[in-house]
Amino acid sequence: MTPLLAIRLFFLALCTAAGFAISQVRPEFVDMPHAGFYGVLAGFLFAGVLVAMDELLKGFSLRAFSATTFGLLLGMAVASLVDHSGLFVNTDEKVRWVIRLCLFLGSGYIGVVLAMRSNKEDFSLIIPYVRFSPQQKPDTLLLLDTSVIIDGRVADVIESRIVEGLVVVPRFVLLELQQIADSADEIKRARGRRGFEMLNRMQHNPKLEVRIHDGDFPEEKGVDAKLVRLARNLNAKLFTNDYNLTKMAGLQSVSCVNLNELARCLKMEMIPGEVVQLKIVREGREKGQGIGYLPDGTMVVVSNGQPLVGTSAEVQIKSTVQTGAGVLVFGEAQNNG
Repeated sequence: MTPLLAIRLFFLALCTAAGFAISQVRPEFVDMPHAGFYGVLAGFLFAGVLVAMDELLKGFSLRAFSATTFGLLLGMAVASLVDHSGLFVNTDEKVRWVIRLCLFLGSGYIGVVLAMRSNKEDFSLIIPYVRFSPQQKPDTLLLLDTSVIIDGRVADVIESRIVEGLVVVPRFVLLELQQIADSADEIKRARGRRGFEMLNRMQHNPKLEVRIHDGDFPEEKGVDAKLVRLARNLNAKLFTNDYNLTKMAGLQSVSCVNLNELARCLKMEMIPGEVVQLKIVREGREKGQGIGYLPDGTMVVVSNGQPLVGTSAEVQIKSTVQTGAGVLVFGEAQNNG
């Protein structure tokens, strides 16, 4: 049961009980036959009408309500000016009442329609030199999937303020993360626990705000489909490491950031002939080779680097090769001491 459904059922029960209580207290109702039944029915119908109105207005935003109210007031003001202009002074009172009714209804309707069709910039034409702007910009919602939570780099990206916004984690993602953490496979269990550690780290960061979203779509079978649908409904930016989820989001015009693609774009571009200071961490596959890593994690195969394992050396870049896993850099050690 969703929280909204629970609230509606509670409201129906409360109004029904209130209707019964009124029928038992008010003198004009006490002596009526079946007063309790009519009180219960009246309370239930009253609540039902309000719930039906709530359902009809679920797509009606606060901005639309504000625009409607402004348009209605503007239409009433125009109708009042016309009514007091003296055009209907010599009209019969009964006829004038009908004219006034039509005038106010028509002006109110036209004002509401014009306000709904306009944007906030159009108001400056009505009230010169005044522009309506929100006091606060709406939060950018950053929707995280399971893979990007386990990866952990998203925490560094958000904490560094490269991307700013309100972090949203759906409850169905938490359930998937819990299943991974409870897995019999030791590697999966470690990945799940790492994901919970990353979430705990972000929640305890005073500069970040993390919210758990209870929205779910039971009709959708997969977590990926639920994420794309939730991102579209919330107008959120989806963060993932899943290539297929990135493509699915793109096909449905959902804003999506793949951290693997972002990291690939931020990798250092090495130019042949460039000299870098590099620590040789282990031996290479071929004789005499050493292996080092650039700050972004790119592996460098160093010729004549085997004797330098465990030390730093100047390495001249010779060439780069694009592989399926990324860029592989080949270099040559410039000193042996």
